[in-house]
Amino acid sequence: MATIKFDFDDMLIVTKVNTDITSRYRDIVLPDMSPIFTAPMDTVVNLSNMDIFLDNNISVTLPRTIKYEEFLHYIKDKNYYEYQNVFISLGFDEIEKHYKNNFKSFYKGAHILIDVANGHMQKIVDFAREIKRLRPDIILMVGNIANPEAYSWYVKNKCVDYIRVGIGNGGGCLTTKQSGIGYPMASLITEMYQEKQRCHKEFPSDKLPAIVADGGMKDYSDIIKAFALGADNVMIGSIFNKALESCADNYFFHIKISEKTANIFFDMKLPVMKHFRGMSTKGAQKMMGKTRFRTSEGVVRYRRVEYRLKGWIENFEHYLRNAMSYADAKTLDDFIGKADVCQITKNAYDRFNK
Repeated sequence: MATIKFDFDDMLIVTKVNTDITSRYRDIVLPDMSPIFTAPMDTVVNLSNMDIFLDNNISVTLPRTIKYEEFLHYIKDKNYYEYQNVFISLGFDEIEKHYKNNFKSFYKGAHILIDVANGHMQKIVDFAREIKRLRPDIILMVGNIANPEAYSWYVKNKCVDYIRVGIGNGGGCLTTKQSGIGYPMASLITEMYQEKQRCHKEFPSDKLPAIVADGGMKDYSDIIKAFALGADNVMIGSIFNKALESCADNYFFHIKISEKTANIFFDMKLPVMKHFRGMSTKGAQKMMGKTRFRTSEGVVRYRRVEYRLKGWIENFEHYLRNAMSYADAKTLDDFIGKADVCQITKNAYDRFNK
């Protein structure tokens, strides 16, 4: 039996003994583009609200329900440089289709997510290597993986730029619950970061793939802890679904309402609800164009809208700056993987979980 693993509720960030940071706003510098991605979920982001996330400096990962041709049509009269932080999600079938023209339809520096459930498949590496051979300018994200050693496997194949980390942790996913497959996220990020440090020594001249913590973020502190443990980026689904600006349908007591009405009701503090579903649900499979439906490993829920996106981001940046000031980190590079942490008991967690 392996050693016991831990999750975000099992640990806290420890303050440094002393710090010369006197102002979390004056002394701490955050990057212009937030280290956060939208999850590729069709109840979070699509072409109708993509610009809202980008305007708030959140990178977008479009779901597979949006075809690349639709995205190209959307940006045809726009400056495509404004969409450099948008990943297009492709499954195996779509990748094979684009092989026919050697990915020539993709603009320079395009971002692609190979979006499959099991990132440990050799087929992903084979596809990634071929895409990089044909178009070395394309930025590739793959995943999801739930074994720390898989990070080194991808590094040695030198074919990806981002790796999604975590299986079964997301609010819309039932894989771990139904199949028993998984790895507690806090331990997974920690051990993945350790693998990354080892790879730095083995391949000192290589730019190593970024670690993208994907799934299971319940609140601000989970995201901040993910950075502290070593995640370069965090991918968010259910948290963004609860924002008024998410692309999910709006409901008021099970009655579908317009976006305009939802805004009015939200300002009146009435219970506006959002439809939320995992991307392996049969409804999502149908929207992706599948005709043979597999057993769902996702959930379907209705959740109350809790905030506007801008307000959530302002709060997040405040709490992140706060944590960084305690950790004596003036930049994210000083914070990611370098913060001191301690494991705690459930009693310790219950003490502050008000």
